[in-house]
Amino acid sequence: MTQIDKVLYTGRTHTTGGRSGASRSSDGRLDIALSPPGASGGGTNPEQLFAAGWSACFIGAIELAAGKMKVALPADTAVDAEVDLGMTGDAYLLRARLNVSLPGLARDVAQALVDAAHQTCPYSKATRGNIGVTITLA
Repeated sequence: MTQIDKVLYTGRTHTTGGRSGASRSSDGRLDIALSPPGASGGGTNPEQLFAAGWSACFIGAIELAAGKMKVALPADTAVDAEVDLGMTGDAYLLRARLNVSLPGLARDVAQALVDAAHQTCPYSKATRGNIGVTITLA
């Protein structure tokens, strides 16, 4: 396991009630109700939060790769993330798909950016070898 030499940021939340509870960040910028997937009500769920975090981070990694490759990214760069909660036997598991849109870029350039991003994105690193991940370039 690689050790961190310098902490850039620490996200802190306080969660109560599990999937039917609430979560609030230490700075108050995140204050959300939680609900199980498919349940009625206004809350979100951990899978949606994970998808949002990973897709945002992945775009940041694409931007980093684009800067190194001196490629201008389209303004409408997007990542649609899907995180499945499933079961095998009695074990709960996650599976994810990242669908990347880099309209207007040559396919080989876009693919090089996606490949580089998947190597540098901390979420990609954390999940590598732990859950099924499919990355598709639209």
